[in-house]
Amino acid sequence: MIGRMLVRLGRAVLPALMLCGATTATLQAAEPVKIGSFLAVTGGASFLGDPEKKTLEMYVDAINADGGINGQPVELILYDSGTSAKQALTFVKRLIEQDEVDVIVGGTTSGETMAVIREVEKAGVPFISLAGAGVIIDPVKKWVFKTPHTDRLAVQKIFDDMKARGLTQVALLSGSGGFDKSCRKNAQELAPEMGMTIVADESHGKGDTDMTPQLTKIKNTDGVQAFLYCGFGAPTSIVAKNVSQIGLTVPHYQTQGSASMKFIQGADGAAEGARLPVAALLVVDQLPDDHPQKQVATAYRDAYEKKYGESVSAFGGHAYDGLYIVAQAMERAGGTDKETVRTEIENTKNFIGADGVFNMSATDHLGLDTRSFVMVEVKDGNWKLLQ
Repeated sequence: MIGRMLVRLGRAVLPALMLCGATTATLQAAEPVKIGSFLAVTGGASFLGDPEKKTLEMYVDAINADGGINGQPVELILYDSGTSAKQALTFVKRLIEQDEVDVIVGGTTSGETMAVIREVEKAGVPFISLAGAGVIIDPVKKWVFKTPHTDRLAVQKIFDDMKARGLTQVALLSGSGGFDKSCRKNAQELAPEMGMTIVADESHGKGDTDMTPQLTKIKNTDGVQAFLYCGFGAPTSIVAKNVSQIGLTVPHYQTQGSASMKFIQGADGAAEGARLPVAALLVVDQLPDDHPQKQVATAYRDAYEKKYGESVSAFGGHAYDGLYIVAQAMERAGGTDKETVRTEIENTKNFIGADGVFNMSATDHLGLDTRSFVMVEVKDGNWKLLQ
């Protein structure tokens, strides 16, 4: 039986685990639960991977301080992929073959995640990805789960907001990464279904630092009513700057790939007015008191910012959710048997996390829908919740 209790880390309230009367001495004597991770702590996606790393480290310490999982200490084995799919694959093989981990929580980017799926499926190791592309879990893969909202859900939320404003003629710009391409594909597929029309469709290459040629084409396209950028990392801020520089004045949308203060700060004021779907975590103080995520998101935000002295991001929240979904699945499983843990992850129901309320199943290895997103607008250098 899984209970819930309060575990203090600063002002944090953490999901409860059955502690089985564990003491420091018994934890030290017990075999550790090995949780493997590979994250883009450095490289182009470091603003995603760094808060993920910090979150995993902070909460593994908290779990151990509170008695571990099933009375066993948790050992986090984490490698920095440097935002390289090739490195990610190398490290996943090491985690499986040499470190003999019980489960993997990681994979900052969609490209890194897709590069390792065959390996984890072959080895039969439960894997919770922290990347955004819907293709990670669609179609369903036996051993693969994820916690971030998919790009498809993001596009649906964005198109709903556009339609509510009477905007149906959309210009699209996307990058060359896995998430970017998946987002573009979903925008193309969803547009006719949702009564939208893609009137311009441009892309840019990896490492590009100026998107004004593509944006100028969009500006000169007849009928454009709204602009959507599919991408993440430094290009999100570059696009915002370029939009402002060329005077593209139609409503500007980005995805959850921009859900970090680094997007706003990097744009030097040019992100003002941009709209995007984000996890409720980013605007927790603006949520009503009866919002189901209010308590969990507030606790995570307060603990993270107290420990690290920096603003929380949605990306760290992905890691929080992945870690605790695994921990509670292991508690229900009564151990670390991989098949049993995999089944219990799949059986996750009503787990309140930073990203939403998760309800997974054999046909849904994410367990979220568009209700787990909120729409925000950048206003005065911060996030404003849109009612």
